[in-house]
Amino acid sequence: MPGMRESEFEELMKQYQNLVFTVCYQLVEDYQEAQNLTQETFLAAYRFVDNCEGKHIRPWLCRVAANKAKDFLKSSYRRRTQLDGEGALAAGMADPSPPPEQQYIQRESRERVAAAIEGLKEPYRSVLALSLLEERTATEIAVTLGRPLKTVQTQLARGRERLKKQLEGEREDDAV
Repeated sequence: MPGMRESEFEELMKQYQNLVFTVCYQLVEDYQEAQNLTQETFLAAYRFVDNCEGKHIRPWLCRVAANKAKDFLKSSYRRRTQLDGEGALAAGMADPSPPPEQQYIQRESRERVAAAIEGLKEPYRSVLALSLLEERTATEIAVTLGRPLKTVQTQLARGRERLKKQLEGEREDDAV
């Protein structure tokens, strides 16, 4: 594609912008960052479009987008880990852990929720335990349990409703 004109590149962008955005979004899971990475992908593509044969433009753009997203994730991870632990304390930042009384309340709440989950019938017990106690996503739960994603999402919604009713019932019992 040597010597691609600006108008031709604009057409290329229109044709592939949704694909590039989707690749970026699936990797970074952040809408704004995916938009930024889509722009960065097309800027890089514009500079290096002469390196790509015309019939291979789609996979080439996907690879550029994936590499941009992976680079972002690497730099994001490095920034986060530098701020964690001793680095944050040495920089004079406050300790991010909650005070002991808040930790106690969180632990008590977690134990109460865990006990309430145990009182639920299947399939709600297993999906809520994985979601709320192990903090897994619906997709991860579907894979773990070998169930369709939509089934897991429905079970999570119904299970949360049952859990909410159960916890509200306990609260009413405590008030009496």
